[in-house]
Amino acid sequence: MNSDAFGRVRLARDSRRPTGLDYIKNIFKGFIEFHGDRRFADDPAIVGGIARLQDLPVTVIAIEKGHTAKERTFRNFGMPHPEGYRKALRLMKQAEKFGRPVILFVDTSGAYCGVGAEERGQGQAIAENLLEMSALCVPILSILIGEGGSGGALALSVADRVWMLQNAVYSVISPEGCASILWKDAGKAPEAAKSLKLTAEDAKSLGVIEKILSEKDLGSKEFYHRISTLLTEEVKLLSADPELTEKRYARFRSLGVSAVIKE
Repeated sequence: MNSDAFGRVRLARDSRRPTGLDYIKNIFKGFIEFHGDRRFADDPAIVGGIARLQDLPVTVIAIEKGHTAKERTFRNFGMPHPEGYRKALRLMKQAEKFGRPVILFVDTSGAYCGVGAEERGQGQAIAENLLEMSALCVPILSILIGEGGSGGALALSVADRVWMLQNAVYSVISPEGCASILWKDAGKAPEAAKSLKLTAEDAKSLGVIEKILSEKDLGSKEFYHRISTLLTEEVKLLSADPELTEKRYARFRSLGVSAVIKE
């Protein structure tokens, strides 16, 4: 395990890491993919549909980066457009209608910031996901499997449980972007990475996530079986909780509370 913060960033970005589709193919059965946001187009950077987690019907959604240069270009390097977030929200509302838990796999450097995406309401699409997910009446479990960049990742991470792989990262900005803003020098990205507290251990200590998942045998049959078992147990536990949305609200309200001010 690489304990250096920027070393973790490099590992999180490694094209050989399992992507969202790898998790879907190896953990779930009978996956049926749904397409489109019913407004503009289908975004291949986000893949979603229905499947079975062992014996449980679920909705599964993943940000997909791809492995090869051709795949990554097609998936826009895992940077979703607004229609991708709207597709994800459409599937989550459908899951709520039919009482299916929602499982999300997050791996993005951030939402796509091109002119077209902004013209089609990128900020609003992300904001709508945050709002709707906060009150969704079915269990939501989100796993950061690689990069967790800014609002692009948060838009699929307003969940009852947020987990991270041990070499995943979660940050408000990329280390290069942070270094460029603070020091006008992207070369200071390693220093920025350390200050951003973006590792899984940092997120766990700050209460941002609940669990760090070991990467032992990453990508193996045993690895996926272990993740499947953990997901199944947690989904069953969450499904039995009558105060799901109240606890989700309290979870996010408690983030950032570092001290109690006494009068």
